[in-house]
Amino acid sequence: MLENPWGLVPLDWQGIVEECRRRRKAEGMTQREHAALAGVSVPTISAFERGERTLTLAKAFDILRVVGLIAEDSAEGAQNAFVQESFLRWRGLVDKLPTNSPARFPHGCYRIDYALEGDLRAVTLTEYEELLRQAVPHNTGWPVFLFLSRPELAPREVEGAIECWLGTPGVERSLIDAAHSDFWRALPTGRQFLIRGYQEDGQDTFPPSSIFDTTLPIWRMGEALLHAEKLSRLLRKKEGAHISVQFRAIYTGLSGRVLRSWANPLSDLWFEGHAARSDEAVLEANVTAETITEQLGEHLFPMVSSLFERFGVTGLTVARIKTEAEKLLNSRSS
Repeated sequence: MLENPWGLVPLDWQGIVEECRRRRKAEGMTQREHAALAGVSVPTISAFERGERTLTLAKAFDILRVVGLIAEDSAEGAQNAFVQESFLRWRGLVDKLPTNSPARFPHGCYRIDYALEGDLRAVTLTEYEELLRQAVPHNTGWPVFLFLSRPELAPREVEGAIECWLGTPGVERSLIDAAHSDFWRALPTGRQFLIRGYQEDGQDTFPPSSIFDTTLPIWRMGEALLHAEKLSRLLRKKEGAHISVQFRAIYTGLSGRVLRSWANPLSDLWFEGHAARSDEAVLEANVTAETITEQLGEHLFPMVSSLFERFGVTGLTVARIKTEAEKLLNSRSS
């Protein structure tokens, strides 16, 4: 037997798995919600909870981190903690709604979060709210991190963050579908979180959960990157300061959907894919903030390609994504 001069004990993997499952259930989290917070698929969570040891250590750490079984103070850990806190905050709000409420995103949703890293200046919450207002992109009619003027729907300070929820019960709205029931949250350290339902699911011409549009993910992720670029300029300490953007988008509820060009029939992305091969897609990028406008298509291409592969689409070229990104950059909402 090998000597053990430091008194280390063997890792009790099954005990860790059981404690993780116990904490998930104590938090009232489903496996799907745990997967969304960890950035892994539901089958991966299921395999983990069965005690399978084929997972990479990185994925296991992502799962354990959600329930507080990984102690870390890195920038990545801080962002994951913020995302988890924001997701649970949203879930606490929608728990008050009927089970079929569009604001609960019953047919799936997408989540975008990003963190700015670099030479950022410190600002108060009140200052940050004004910077967020200035950073809103105006390329579409319903931009990410939207500011509405009505007091009951406007962003506000909640427990040290700027928060906005458009699904508030009892508030009369003209647009009540999942795509217009955003929840977003932001910290003045340059951390952003947004969750929104699918525009495709609010149509009368086809049933919910049936299609996934080819252009909307490009425009929404593109908008979020442009938001990060603008906010980085507003937060940097001095001209020329290097700021990086840790960006992530997670799409859920993909099963049963077919890729289709619907929102913009004149788009260059006129093709259809097969039914989605998986229910989730986790897309990540690490980009330099000041390059986003100039290289938007290049930054989007790996993420969009990975997303479309879920629908059996291969051979996508960067030129086609750059063409669509240029349309976004040249668009201006009134």
